Amino acid sequence: MNRPILLAYQLLIAITDALTGALLMVAPEFTLRLMHLQAPSDAMTYLSFVGAFVFSVGLACFYGALVMARGGSRHSLEIIWLLTAFTRASVAIFVIGQIMNHSLELGWSTVALSDGACVVIQAVGLRKCWLVNVAR
Repeated sequence: MNRPILLAYQLLIAITDALTGALLMVAPEFTLRLMHLQAPSDAMTYLSFVGAFVFSVGLACFYGALVMARGGSRHSLEIIWLLTAFTRASVAIFVIGQIMNHSLELGWSTVALSDGACVVIQAVGLRKCWLVNVAR
């Protein structure tokens, strides 16, 4: 896979996760309105807590972009992709289950779809050794 495309992907997911996580931590109601989602008002503290985890995935992705930009260890980048894919897969599976259980509205499917897409991209990339030419 092309290095500039992979770096752009890495930066895109880093920015979206870090920004979403930061916004969820400091302004969960506002963030949900931006995402066209709803949650009970008594759930905002928990959504802020979830935001901390989303933010940490974004930071891990930023670190991956740094490793990629500096031509660092391919193995470090593979670990970042593997661990963030595990986190994203867990989120996607949980959200889909909660939608099917009618605990979350259908609008939350965008979260499951975006995380699921990243899981597929990263799983394919790891399987096809895309990162070999991106780092040392």
